[in-house]
Amino acid sequence: MTLFFGCGSNSGDSATGHIPDKVSYNFDIRPILSDKCMTCHGPDANKREAGLRLDIAENAYKALAEHPSAHALVPGKPQLSEVFLRIATQDTNKIMPPKSSNLRLTEREISLIEKWIKQGAKYEKHWAFVTPEKQTVPDVKEKEWPKNEIDHFILAKQEQLGLKPNVEADKERLLKRVSLDLTGLPPTLEMMDSFLADKSPDAYEKLVDRLLKMPQYGERMALPWLDVARYSDSYGYQMDNFRTQWPWRDWVINAFNKNISYKDFITWQLAGDLIPNATKEQLLATGFNRNHKITEEGAVDEEEYRITYVTDRSDTFGKAMLGVTMECAHCHDHKYDPFSQKEYYQLFSFFNNVNEMRPTYTAIDPSVGKPEAYAKKPMMEISNEDVKSILSFVNKQDTSRLIVSVMGDLDSVRKTYILQRGIFNSYGAEVQAGTPKSILPFSAKFPKNRLGLAQWLFDKQNPLTARVFVNRIWQEFFGRGIVKTAGDFGMQGELPTHPELLDWLSVDFMEHSWDIKRLVRQIVTSATYRQSVVVSKEKRNADPENIYLARAPRYRIQAEFVKDMVLSSSGLLIKTIGGPSVKPYQPEGLWEGATAGGDGLLSVYQQDHGQSLYRRGMYTFVKRTVPPPSMSIFDASNRDLCEVNRLKTNTPLQALVMLNDPTVLEASRVLSDRLLHEKTEAKEKLIKAFRLIVCRKPTDKEIAVLTTYYMEELKTMTGQNANRLLSVGEYPVSSKVDRKMLAVMMRVVSTIYNLEEAITKS
Repeated sequence: MTLFFGCGSNSGDSATGHIPDKVSYNFDIRPILSDKCMTCHGPDANKREAGLRLDIAENAYKALAEHPSAHALVPGKPQLSEVFLRIATQDTNKIMPPKSSNLRLTEREISLIEKWIKQGAKYEKHWAFVTPEKQTVPDVKEKEWPKNEIDHFILAKQEQLGLKPNVEADKERLLKRVSLDLTGLPPTLEMMDSFLADKSPDAYEKLVDRLLKMPQYGERMALPWLDVARYSDSYGYQMDNFRTQWPWRDWVINAFNKNISYKDFITWQLAGDLIPNATKEQLLATGFNRNHKITEEGAVDEEEYRITYVTDRSDTFGKAMLGVTMECAHCHDHKYDPFSQKEYYQLFSFFNNVNEMRPTYTAIDPSVGKPEAYAKKPMMEISNEDVKSILSFVNKQDTSRLIVSVMGDLDSVRKTYILQRGIFNSYGAEVQAGTPKSILPFSAKFPKNRLGLAQWLFDKQNPLTARVFVNRIWQEFFGRGIVKTAGDFGMQGELPTHPELLDWLSVDFMEHSWDIKRLVRQIVTSATYRQSVVVSKEKRNADPENIYLARAPRYRIQAEFVKDMVLSSSGLLIKTIGGPSVKPYQPEGLWEGATAGGDGLLSVYQQDHGQSLYRRGMYTFVKRTVPPPSMSIFDASNRDLCEVNRLKTNTPLQALVMLNDPTVLEASRVLSDRLLHEKTEAKEKLIKAFRLIVCRKPTDKEIAVLTTYYMEELKTMTGQNANRLLSVGEYPVSSKVDRKMLAVMMRVVSTIYNLEEAITKS
């Protein structure tokens, strides 16, 4: 506890240049050593220079191998410590890091190390590898502002730094924010009117509970997990053929809606097939570890690709569940974190027993492209009876055979070896299943299989499991995690901005049975979440990245939600949950230009029609070699590898998508058509369109601008231009509408869709 309150107080020091009274190894010194020293003096024995290792206290205190009379660190005595003498010298022949490295310590970093040595050069275990303890909720001066414990931690840091939180956002913007965050959809007009009319003190809490019960909540929460799980509808690699893995996606949506505990959610996905008397639902959940790319090429080395699959599963486990870069120890000891190559392959061993080798080695696999190849062994079949009973959440739409790739181990244990330099057939020493000791040694009470690994993961002493998931959930609602590097809690990762809050939330999450909905509700009902996004010049200068959350974050919504917003506001959205992926509008020739053989099913893009055009963005067909172009432009994952944090870019291409994408233009036409059928004045129609799209009432100035534009378009619109505009999209044009009036209204509605605020969470 002392460690975290001491460290937390240093969080703002690096920005100001201030040297803290008490220098923390974890929060002040380790980042310097990791950035500037560990490449040559860290865990990787093969790259270690002069036999000096600075990440372990005992090694750093020893006499230097090349100079036995000298020591790298002498606690309390910087002038006798070679580390300080070398970083502080002006002699280019002696200075460290050497000039050739192009690295250099700042004056502040040198002063920090000097003061740390004076204070005893005390090492601490890396903060993320220490089991979290439930921190004391801090007192704050502004007693009226906090709504739950989260706010105490946030406000305490703000008060310490001289910041003040924003007022609560107005009801319209708050409704839009929480609706997008909990369902991925904008609020309906009914929801807007109801919330604005509800004057009760718990109106917002009632709204949150209503949103959490909606089936769209499961879809929204499933989306980031599809990125983590590298879900796609094709196998990848050169052939990149069709696969039927979508029933696993249906399971994920259902799991979030049922609010199964995070412990079961992960355990079933890691080892559902190994649970005694496993159900078909638990087996289907293991599709998580078969979502990776799979080759269908002939004349390849089967063992080389099998090792690639195991590597993917092992690396995904490290990144998704532990938040560490285990993949960096694939070829050698990790250069920064205390993970040896041996430990990498001990973890690898848990995933090395899957019965997934193709039965024969042929130049051309005769099953490629045929329905029996839509899943790979081990696989499960979902029958029509299954979807009427235990798998009722699977949206099976016909009676054809439905197969899914799942996990299943060999009857005997496959031996695992350290692969020298990571080469698939260069065997080193044999290893047994195990976990990195620096995180938590693998207990003998756990079976040495994936089920035992899941039990180790949810051991209350595991320092990472709860922290990593809580941090990712926080990231979903605030745009960045308490630890910014959501996939790297190691030495090279960012330090937590609010370490005490992260630990409090993590322990609280475990104490309440790993309840995901409860965690989500805690976050979105906090005063921190409810703040206005308005920022003064002084606040922006004091905290440009909004690290201390004295205002709500403002950023563009996810790629899939952009499409969802357009379809929902226009009334086109089909809200069916689950089912096979769909192929909406897409520029011609993309798949054809990237086809390298294959079954023909995915060699040509066969666009869907009817209701399939109006499904939510998360159901868009993802072909790995040619991912959906509009979504890629809005930073959607290509699903090649596990991804725990999408990029947030702002490019002209995004504006071009909103201006020209057939989905946006068609939605503009359909919404305009519906507005023109209402017996209201043009101004009322424009106000309604604005509310549906932007989710608030327009100001007088805004409606004046839109009305003026509408009147100007009425004067200039020609029949030819109207016909051209109305030809976009397959949804039929009403026969009883004035086509010129429709085209004019369509242009104005399209303009509203192109407002930056329309696709921004604010």
